[in-house]
Amino acid sequence: MKLQADWLFQPHVQRVLGVLEAGGHQALLVGGCVRDAALFEPVSDIDIATDATPDRVLELAKGAGIKAVPTGIEHGTVTLVVDHQPHEVTTFRRDIETFGRHATVAFSTDVAEDAARRDFTMNALYARADGTVLDPLGEGLADLQARHLRFVGDPAARIEEDYLRILRFFRFTAWYGDPALGMDAEGLAACAQHSAGIETLSRERIGHEMRKLLAAPDPAPAVAAMAACGVLAQVLPGADAKTLAPLVHLEAGLAPDPLRRLACLGGTDAAERLRLSKAEAKRLEKLRAALGDLGSDAALGYRYGQADARDALLIRAALMGQEIAESSWNRVEFGAAQRFPITAKDLMPAFTGPALGAQLRDLETRWIASGFTLTREALLRDLG
Repeated sequence: MKLQADWLFQPHVQRVLGVLEAGGHQALLVGGCVRDAALFEPVSDIDIATDATPDRVLELAKGAGIKAVPTGIEHGTVTLVVDHQPHEVTTFRRDIETFGRHATVAFSTDVAEDAARRDFTMNALYARADGTVLDPLGEGLADLQARHLRFVGDPAARIEEDYLRILRFFRFTAWYGDPALGMDAEGLAACAQHSAGIETLSRERIGHEMRKLLAAPDPAPAVAAMAACGVLAQVLPGADAKTLAPLVHLEAGLAPDPLRRLACLGGTDAAERLRLSKAEAKRLEKLRAALGDLGSDAALGYRYGQADARDALLIRAALMGQEIAESSWNRVEFGAAQRFPITAKDLMPAFTGPALGAQLRDLETRWIASGFTLTREALLRDLG
């Protein structure tokens, strides 16, 4: 198999590969860029694996006039910058000893040893500069073509090396797996058996993975499997996966939104457990408040804005197993466009302090209840 990808033949990519090869070394594209190119998906990061040691990579880069940054030289990684584009170049490695995410590694000259330490078979694919795909383990290409996500080797051993691989198993299945195949049974069993290990992970890493999972076109089957094997309860206690599939159905035509989907899942202390940013936490709180607001569709649009009111209606419909009428969207849009005609200045000096705030809230409530029909003059006249 050969990759058919324009980015592969860009001068900056070919130059990095060419410098390494001219120095007598293997230079192979690896991991996500190979996987995504083989699936005709967009590629963001370009990773290169080589049998050259980091010092040799630095030497070759210097000789070629290429900027080299020792971004992770103790782990074998040097970043080469060509045409302002970064290319991570990492020496083949083999594990000597693993301590969760922190492994003791030795550099290797054998690409098969490098492939054997990767997480999933479809991520253990390599490609030469001409696009020829290499499958050192003999399993990755078939699994990729079948959209079957499997751990490399023993799933339990891979998970014990880094418990984040549990969440990556569900995330990659959501993005790359064939829903008709379901989850890999051996991998799913290992995730269930080792789910308690998630407690050892930082919340930042958990939150990062969950955002990526919930951004998949349809994460519902993967999240349902997480719930069934006990992983979801470890990540987000109290979350309910049952309404995610109806929500995804109702979202047709909308871009995937991890926060909308997270609000649908519910769960305890989601903002803290997933280390949401302040803006994300504020929006999640707003969505949950909108869900509990039983006012009219138009009132929902006015109070929360068109986008968040729309999301609240979607989640509510998913919870109730209902479709949403077009008229509901129209009413939300109408409400979001309304502007309360009274300001604090209109009520002063007759009202000040807390009384001023209470009076404003009372008038706004009456205005909303009128369907936004009461005019400024009518509201002030009724006041007295």
